[in-house]
Amino acid sequence: MATTSHPAVDRVAEALASQGLAPEIVWFDDAVTTAQLAADALGVEVGQIANSLVFTLDDEPILVLTSGAHRVDTQWLGGQLGGVIGRASKETVKDATGQVIGGVAPVGHPTPVRTIVDVDLAGYDEVWAAAGHAKTVFPTTFADLVRITGGTPHAVEPPLDAAS
Repeated sequence: MATTSHPAVDRVAEALASQGLAPEIVWFDDAVTTAQLAADALGVEVGQIANSLVFTLDDEPILVLTSGAHRVDTQWLGGQLGGVIGRASKETVKDATGQVIGGVAPVGHPTPVRTIVDVDLAGYDEVWAAAGHAKTVFPTTFADLVRITGGTPHAVEPPLDAAS
């Protein structure tokens, strides 16, 4: 049987509870290191996986919750947000979220992190996000992700019909 307790996961569960949510946190036997692996394990579409990606925006941590169906266009999104988006180091991720890459949850961080929530996630009734550990996920909705993170709904890549 998989472990069912971890300090980071406990912090996520407490943060969710403080927002009035008590979803079942699902523990996998093995780490699900990609959106596709998580979707396969859950029997859902890859677009329903809310990847929690930490970047820097002008050297400040920023959390981007993006649909597993596509990648963040960091150059385009940085321009939309009025700055430059870069890759966050594993130390920056850990300092900003209290969690490690692969298990970063939308909540449960030591201090609030500016959050962008991919508007493509709104197309699903249920989305799944990491719960603080690479072997954990929890179900939620786009509306709740925006609410519990204080996030800003925004596209993370240019519209397909945008002129290049």
